[in-house]
Order: sequence, then structure tokens, then C-alpha cells
Amino acid sequence: MRSLALASSLLLAVASLAVAADPAPFEIAHRGASGYLPEHTREAVVMAHGLGAAYIEQDVVLCADGVPVVLHDIHLDDVSDVATRFPGRAREDGKHYALDFTLAELKQLEMRERFKPATGERVFPKRYSGSGTVFRLVTLEESLAIIAGLNASTGREAGVYPEIKRPAWHLAQGKDLSSAVLPVLKRFGYQDKDDPCYLQCFENAEVRRLRDTLGYQGRLIQLLGGGGKISGGNTDKAKFGRLEGLQELSKWVDGIGPPLGEIVMGESVDDRRITPLVADARAAGLAVHPYTARADDLPKWASDYDDLIGLLRKAGVAGFFTDFPGLAR
Repeated sequence: MRSLALASSLLLAVASLAVAADPAPFEIAHRGASGYLPEHTREAVVMAHGLGAAYIEQDVVLCADGVPVVLHDIHLDDVSDVATRFPGRAREDGKHYALDFTLAELKQLEMRERFKPATGERVFPKRYSGSGTVFRLVTLEESLAIIAGLNASTGREAGVYPEIKRPAWHLAQGKDLSSAVLPVLKRFGYQDKDDPCYLQCFENAEVRRLRDTLGYQGRLIQLLGGGGKISGGNTDKAKFGRLEGLQELSKWVDGIGPPLGEIVMGESVDDRRITPLVADARAAGLAVHPYTARADDLPKWASDYDDLIGLLRKAGVAGFFTDFPGLAR
């Protein structure tokens, strides 16, 4: 009887811990399933959905026609064959910018695994190296349409997670990226906080403009960089990484997106600590979605990918960006 009573007590204790524990953080497919296929391509989006990602990310820039296209950078050199397909079209800095090409021209490009233009060396040597398949750039509308179609055909809803890339730079070029993106999101039903969409940006001035001037009512995420201000932006991590700054941010945003190194710090597995950032953000009413979990590029403080995800869960993050959706399960 005593052993039965002890077993019952243990079961109740385990049950109470399970109830008290936070749910497992959801996965955000970083540039689609970019650990398996070239980033932001149609194929990477489809695979991310098939692997069960809760949200699929779209980095968004403008082309010469003013159409929002899905591309991580404002230039094309390290993910496409633009230099050989359109010789002589680079700017003075030697880079080819999406804004200088029409959509019809961009659709001619072959999108590739990320590489270093100076050497041709692949950034992640063990990633996709198949041949015979041509990957193409997609527009924001096309990416959202793929996800909507898969949501309908599979019965499983994956949300979307667009990023407004370098809006101040676009404005300096005479283009309003945010004003081009919001109508596309609205056409697909992403405009309120109940909709499965997070809209993110590094530039705090643009985040506030999205809310106050452009009237966006959906969920907003303030991205944070590591160790200081974002290049080309005006987001001071030193300010917004503290409780007072997070409380100020909560007037405009629903969460923050810091790098992994702001959640856990340390130079080794034996020398690591969880920072107070997540606890402070949650105290300010903000969700935390750090970037980016990579099985082939682990932080020094993680012994393996499972260890990395376990630490993020222990820290209390609501979700996390990953190049390898499905791997944590």
C-alpha cells in the first residue's frame, strides 16, 4: 500500500509539473527549409510546410517594378547567377541589387545555395548540392499562395512570418517597401492579431511607422541584433535588451526576435548561462522568438542540436527560427 501511495504521489507530482511547464516552443522555418534546399525558393517553402513548421519566414525586398519579392538581402550576388546572367549591371560597389531589376529579369535567375561571390565557396558545404533542378525566385504573393494552397489541401495551417528588409534604404531609393507589403498581406487575410502572421523588422522607426502611420493591426516583432545597433537601422539592442526598453517596445510590438547569443551566453558547454532577457520580455508582455538554430552551425555552448533546443525551451522562448524544421521533434 505504501508503494502504491508513493507511486500515486510521484504521478501527481509529474502531472503538476507538466501543467506548470510552458508548451514546447514552435518552429519558424527560417527562409523556408533552408537547411535542406536553397533558401526562400518555392521548393524550400513546400518542404517547410511538409515538415510541420508552425510558421514559414519570408524576407521581403522590392524589385524595379515595385513588386515585393522574397530575398534575404537587398542584393542578389550570393544566392544567384546574376553576375553571369546580367554582366555590367552591378552598382559601383560591385553588387547587383534586386531593386535594379524588373520582375521578369529576376525570374530568369537561377537561385542557388548561399555562396561567397569572391571565391565561389559555399557558406554551408554540407547542404543541398543536387544538380539538374533549376530553382527560381518567388514573389511574396507567390509564397503566400503556396502556403495557403497547402493549408487547404493538407488541413494543417502554417502561418507566415514576413520581414521588412532594409526599409530605410528602400525609402532612400524612393521606394516604400512596407506600403507595398501590407496590401499583399491583407489580400491573404493577414491584418489582425488573430491571424497566423507575425510581421518583423530590425528598424525600430519602421516598426513604429507600421503601427502608428500605416495602421497595421497584426502582430509585430521587433528584431534585435547582437551587441549594438543594427547596421543600416536604428535599433539599439543595449536599450531594448533591458526591462525598461522592453516595456517601451510593448507599446508597439507583440514580441522580440533576438539572436541566440542573447538568450544563452558562454564559450563552452561547461561555461554557459541563460540570460534574463526572456524573463524580462515576458514580464513586459512580449513573446520571444530567437534566431537561428542550425544543426550544422551550433553555438559554442550547445553540445548538439537537441541540447540547443532544450536550452531555448528552458529559457522560456515561445518560438524559434530554424533552418531545419522538424528536426527538433
